[in-house]
Amino acid sequence: MPPTNPPHATRTLRYGAPGAIETAVAVIAAGGCVAVPTETVYGLAADATDSRAVARIYAAKGRPSFNPLIVHVPDLEAARTIARFDEGALALAERWWPGPLTLVLPLDEGSPVASLATAGLAMVAVRIPAHRAMQALLRACGKPLAAPSANASGGISPTRAGHVAASLGGRIALILDDGPTPAGIESTIVDPARGLILRPGPITGEALGLARGREGEAITAPGQLSSHYAPSKPVRLNATDRRPGEWLIGFGAVAGDDTLSASGDLVEAAARLFDALHCADASDAVAIAVAPVPDTGLGEAINDRLKRAAF
Repeated sequence: MPPTNPPHATRTLRYGAPGAIETAVAVIAAGGCVAVPTETVYGLAADATDSRAVARIYAAKGRPSFNPLIVHVPDLEAARTIARFDEGALALAERWWPGPLTLVLPLDEGSPVASLATAGLAMVAVRIPAHRAMQALLRACGKPLAAPSANASGGISPTRAGHVAASLGGRIALILDDGPTPAGIESTIVDPARGLILRPGPITGEALGLARGREGEAITAPGQLSSHYAPSKPVRLNATDRRPGEWLIGFGAVAGDDTLSASGDLVEAAARLFDALHCADASDAVAIAVAPVPDTGLGEAINDRLKRAAF
């Protein structure tokens, strides 16, 4: 859907520059949206307790209202004011937070999170990020921040400030730039009550000791839409060569116009995934081809994103 936000002259400020965090806090306090890096991808942050601010996230992204948002908090004490933790959830939080793990938990009875952020569900997706810029913004705001990826809905997730500007320039007021994000792929989402991974991510199923949820389940968390992270061009997967008109993204022994990792390193591939898709989408090619990536370990999360991009 077309954005309903009033036009903005989008500013980009470097994290650490004088007044950068203060400016971001002022935008958040006024009900606006700020793009800010996390250790996974850049997020589009707004006050999760303000339904109008949350609506501006949906409007800027053109995001379906039934797709819930991840709520970010600075520490476990803050997380327990918005969600209920059983022993299993608490064990996961104490082991993996702060970090790229999102837990889908029952809303606390007194949770201040706006129902629009949870898409009206009785569950909330919550995460404690490790990135210095997001942590600084959370602590300065003193509010939980809803923050999906800072790109137009369904598009390629942003791992650099330039990606955000290309996708949401004119739709949001401010981008905090702290360079490329280290993980480069969205957080792992877990439903602790069922012991299931709803979305694979940087923390693998093997590390968590959990199984993957089934495709086609009702949407209870972000990142469950069938078509997501999609470039504007058609995407062909498991390509071992380049067809006419294609931009080939290689991996391992398959060389291309660009590569996720020439050495076959899945960590490097995850960090480069969205950057490579952005480059391919901006090329003169009419289509994109991606080399096979092993579906083991972190490769499961990479292939999850690629399948949704090619849907």
